[in-house]
Amino acid sequence: MCYIFIDFFLKTSNNNYMDHQNIDFYYFLENMESLYRKHGNKFVAVKNKNILGVYDNFNNAFESTIKTEEIGTFLIQECFDKKEKLVHHFQCNVAPAST
Repeated sequence: MCYIFIDFFLKTSNNNYMDHQNIDFYYFLENMESLYRKHGNKFVAVKNKNILGVYDNFNNAFESTIKTEEIGTFLIQECFDKKEKLVHHFQCNVAPAST
């Protein structure tokens, strides 16, 4: 497991993984204001344009969501009142570098 926090968002990709992430991220952006009004600064897990759950922190969101969803198939985002505060969160499998 890994947690990767990226402060920018890739808009194009030939990769199905990123295509799903793009779709879910754009869904989140389109609904960000209403999600913030409803949940404040909570974390939401999103998959296929559906909210899977709402959590108090990233770790709870991740640990709960991987019980039912495969890593790399969902998105976790914190709700904010302004898009300028966004950090893009996604999950992936990473092998540790050998030293």
